[in-house]
Amino acid sequence: MKIDLVKAAEKDAELIHRMQVESFREIYLKYKDDETNPINESIEKIVQKLKRSDSHFYLIKFENDFVGGVRIVIKNDHKRISPLFVLPRYRNKGIAQAAISKLEEIFGAKNWELETISAEKINRHLYEKMGYRLDGKTTIINDKLTLVFYRK
Repeated sequence: MKIDLVKAAEKDAELIHRMQVESFREIYLKYKDDETNPINESIEKIVQKLKRSDSHFYLIKFENDFVGGVRIVIKNDHKRISPLFVLPRYRNKGIAQAAISKLEEIFGAKNWELETISAEKINRHLYEKMGYRLDGKTTIINDKLTLVFYRK
């Protein structure tokens, strides 16, 4: 799978916002999560994240199109993925897996963490296939949604 990670800039905030809304709409409708779902994130909040020195936001490029994005936050050699998203029409092509592999090439393969929805088996399978393991921590967001935490 050939993808590129293109470092996002402030000018990309509207594009990131549009892709996040499209990518997370189905999850939002399923779990009604107003607290943590990126669909509720404003363009201004995305700009703030792009400006942070510990934050690295990348657009995922596949076949000359931007098809998603990924943000990592680095603190004391610990790297956190939040969020990782691929537009619905580009899913199940190995793009998310390729993006994680590229991030690990850039930033090293150790000391990663992320969280995902407990009931989303496809996401959990992806992370486990990439070597991430549950760390035992969970957070209940609402009566429909529990987050599970992974480390690598």
